[in-house]
Amino acid sequence: MDEHTLRRWLTGPRFTSLPMRDAAHPAPRLSFEFSPPRTEAMEQQLWACIERLAPLGPRFVSVTYGAGGSTRERTHGTVARLARETSLVPAAHLTCVGATRDEVNEVARQYWEAGIRHIVALRGDPPLGTDYVPHPGGYAYAADLVAGLHAIAPFEISVGAYPETHPSALSPDADLDSLRRKLDAGATRAITQYFFDTDVYLRFLDRCLAAGITAPVVPGIMPVSNFTQIARFSAMCGASVPDWLARMFEGTENEPELRRMIGMVVAAEQVRLLQANGVDEFHFYTLNRPELTYAIAHLLGCRAEAA
Repeated sequence: MDEHTLRRWLTGPRFTSLPMRDAAHPAPRLSFEFSPPRTEAMEQQLWACIERLAPLGPRFVSVTYGAGGSTRERTHGTVARLARETSLVPAAHLTCVGATRDEVNEVARQYWEAGIRHIVALRGDPPLGTDYVPHPGGYAYAADLVAGLHAIAPFEISVGAYPETHPSALSPDADLDSLRRKLDAGATRAITQYFFDTDVYLRFLDRCLAAGITAPVVPGIMPVSNFTQIARFSAMCGASVPDWLARMFEGTENEPELRRMIGMVVAAEQVRLLQANGVDEFHFYTLNRPELTYAIAHLLGCRAEAA
């Protein structure tokens, strides 16, 4: 989507002619990602977010793991509470960083005993400012972790994929080979890093198919409400920020409602373009802020399920 397309959304008939849920344009399947809380106030914000988005009936909801395994206990507590107190299907992030195989295996067994059947298995990020080094006696990479999880219990396993190549990968081909190894080890699906240029994902999907990867590669969608924050994070994680997107947010520093409107339209159009190319499942990075994700889902035809 370019700047001209977005302006048509904001000012022209395209916005009002969005098809709602029907046979030709069914509502997409969604999943949501949450972050474990670090304070009591953040915990209240997290559960308010969960309560707001749960009626949309997501396929599953995932809970992230901090760099270096820094939120292990909070992630476990959040996922266990989701399993106990809600009807949602929780998926726990689990990484290789900072732990031995025995320690990781014990966390996985605790998840299984708590009724958690879905794990998002990742290599994980080292603490900020350091390079990744496999833990002595630990799982070296995500493919090893996937194989280890399958030896413990028949988990459903999702893994990460990087349409613009993982920052530490030697090359795009090496990164694609890493994805193939994770799926060959038994992962069910891949969930991508977020992206803003739809063609980036579609080209990546073509490369996956050419490499014989047939498992679902679910696009990750990042709704933008704070452009400065997203631009900074994107520079660290290797996601490109198109010039047209930067122009859309120019002059909105003191216009939070305008930023939300632009973010909603950008993400909704991104999903619509992907749907037009046959994609029907999307993973939303919520940042524990529900309203923008909820509005986008509504615009796409998703409706809250009756209580």
